[in-house]
Amino acid sequence: MKYLNFINETKLLFALLAVTISTTAIAQNIRLNAYSSYVFDDRVDSYFDNTNYYEGKIKGGLLFGAGIEFMIHPSQGFEIIYLRQNTTAPMKYYSNGIKNTVFDLGINYIMLASNRYFRQAGSKVEGYGGAMIGADIMNLKNPTNNNTTSKTKLAWGIRGGMNFWVSDNIGIKLQAQLLSAVQSVGGGFYFGTGGAGAGLSSYSSMYQFGIGGGLTFKLGGAKK
Repeated sequence: MKYLNFINETKLLFALLAVTISTTAIAQNIRLNAYSSYVFDDRVDSYFDNTNYYEGKIKGGLLFGAGIEFMIHPSQGFEIIYLRQNTTAPMKYYSNGIKNTVFDLGINYIMLASNRYFRQAGSKVEGYGGAMIGADIMNLKNPTNNNTTSKTKLAWGIRGGMNFWVSDNIGIKLQAQLLSAVQSVGGGFYFGTGGAGAGLSSYSSMYQFGIGGGLTFKLGGAKK
């Protein structure tokens, strides 16, 4: 029940923020951002006893998505972001003996970001950094029996990078970021023969470090 409350509260927060920011964005710049990055492998494990554990990794790969950003000030923006990764999770676990399975995993981040910008007058290079908070919706499938499960967890992130403006309204992004889903693996969502497993009481948070870039487009015209 507490997860349902968290999901509903998160949706309400994003809706209220979107309405509030949109009403002030008429006279402000709006940016559309496209993202593509490589995230590295992340090791996860959970151990209760010799017959109740798993260990393995969430494989790295392409993380892609987009965001809409409202520039309430030339040096401050708020952004709603969606990011997606299709990956696998090879796991070793105990279920009537030691077994190994490569699970299919879909990761969906829905985040609200606060971005702080730094730019010298006349420069085409714009540095930025910021933090993100939101939700991670994960879909897990066991290919051996096609059992599936889905969970939503609290997520946070930090990032930093640069925009290289090739024109007044088009820029190329370079950035590094860290995303984490808190207690994303464990309890009601972990790895076993049923896709959802059975009975682990410990947790493992997921950390995904990525390097990449993308494109940014100013829709409201360049500020002078």
